[in-house]
Amino acid sequence: MTKWYEETDQLHDVFVMKRLRLVRNIADCIFPSRLTKEDREEMLQDMEAALLPVTGADGNVFDYMRLDLLSEDEKKALYEHRVINYSRVEDDGPVGLAISADETMSIVFGGDDHLRLQLVSGSQGLEQMWKQLSKVDDLLGEKVPYAFDPKYGYLTPFLTNVGTGLRASVICHLPMLSTGNQFRKLVQEYGRFGISIKGLDGEGTENFGGLYEVKNQKTLGRTEEQLVSLVAKAAGQLASHERKVKALAMRAHRLQIEDEVYKSYGVLKYARKLTYKEGMKYLSQLRLGLCEGLIQVQEPVNIFGIMLNIRPANLKAIAGANLEGEELDQARALYIREHLPEIC
Repeated sequence: MTKWYEETDQLHDVFVMKRLRLVRNIADCIFPSRLTKEDREEMLQDMEAALLPVTGADGNVFDYMRLDLLSEDEKKALYEHRVINYSRVEDDGPVGLAISADETMSIVFGGDDHLRLQLVSGSQGLEQMWKQLSKVDDLLGEKVPYAFDPKYGYLTPFLTNVGTGLRASVICHLPMLSTGNQFRKLVQEYGRFGISIKGLDGEGTENFGGLYEVKNQKTLGRTEEQLVSLVAKAAGQLASHERKVKALAMRAHRLQIEDEVYKSYGVLKYARKLTYKEGMKYLSQLRLGLCEGLIQVQEPVNIFGIMLNIRPANLKAIAGANLEGEELDQARALYIREHLPEIC
């Protein structure tokens, strides 16, 4: 089955990925992090028996795996695809993962919370996604009682998740807007309204590829629908800003931008080794050129999907070898060469 990041239909010029993440805990049960390894194992087995049958509702097909039985690189590959958070990579305790064949839906059992539901998409809107995720949430909630307080909402180990337990996010490609002098000010202004805008690689790291994640900072004080609407509106406004800056740049420097796009394609298509930074930089420029019609290729391609797979752990998984250093750079260049279509 085609993974969501391999789909080439309905690609957007700014939005590359939308994600909803919902955390839930079972009433009258100790949070997983406070349990011994043996008690976590018993709790996980109880949840598997009660909840795994629910994941197959409505014809959904899920694979189930135990994260504690995977290697560190296998867990890192899931992290790079944004299926799990990094704390699950470092956790050697019993944790389960149910994931759909196309990797759009996943449920983590017994991580930081008893349940962590996630839905991702490259084409659906957040509102449509929430209806789908809410249905799964209700089905699971019919099997186990959730920890809920009438005043504070759903209870979790982290205060920032108390309330709805919902994080809505949109990953935006902002190659023009993010290089402008006003971008930092724009980020600060959105922060005043409860919206976080950070480079995709996370806080404190250099951002490659012009990718930024837009998400709500808190889950308390608003309904799920209000949070989804808030993030969707913020992402839409950023997209509008990006298009305006892009239009001005195209009018003033079209030939220069087009030249950079074709140079980027040439490097990507023929390079024999590429660092992660180089790969992301040139793929970002190529994606800009494709969205603006500056370059045409013979077959549609999802550049973001390539960006996900050129990260170290996924390259190792694709190569089936424990690559390091220059070997990774060679594998990265090879993967890109094999997945870039010819230009028209």
